[in-house]
Amino acid sequence: MATESAAPTAIPRGRGGDALTVAAREIFAERGYHGTSIRDIAKRAGLSLSALYYWHSSKQELFVGLIEDSVNDYFQTCDTALRSCGDDPAERLAAIVRATVDYRVRRRVESTIAAREIRNLEQPHAQRLADLRESATRLFQEIIDEGIARGVFGCAHATDARRAIQASCNAISQWYDPDGDVNPAELADRYVAIAERIVGLTR
Repeated sequence: MATESAAPTAIPRGRGGDALTVAAREIFAERGYHGTSIRDIAKRAGLSLSALYYWHSSKQELFVGLIEDSVNDYFQTCDTALRSCGDDPAERLAAIVRATVDYRVRRRVESTIAAREIRNLEQPHAQRLADLRESATRLFQEIIDEGIARGVFGCAHATDARRAIQASCNAISQWYDPDGDVNPAELADRYVAIAERIVGLTR
């Protein structure tokens, strides 16, 4: 029987961190945070426990890294989208909705893990993620508020409009099937149209 210490030879040199990220994502999705042990992750990654601890000091640290990497990807996606458009609120709303749809499709597993397991983040990680989520909320809210102020959007309840748009976009990760009948670009078009109806686009 192979010993645990021989396992790392299966991983290309320098790729142990990547293997751990993939393994953690898979097992957290399958079993949840409390149903996953650090040994489970190491075994799935083809690493020994000692090799795992070289990369991460604990299951919590690995979990935090997975969530924060995903959230940072979301902000980078939004930033890129918003930088590519002007200051027109309708254009900016379309850009951030497309970015959010793209993220929820690409990061379906991480989005599901975050939604289900966020309560297992310890402080100060939980507060840091809460702050990041609040930043995302502000991005949407500022665009909608600006659109209403400029007469581009005609909705009477800006906060409710923002909640409805974010909630519908965020739910994509729970049902989207990459083998289904709609591709990500088409899905983004649909959600932009939904968002425009919610905010009452006036043109």
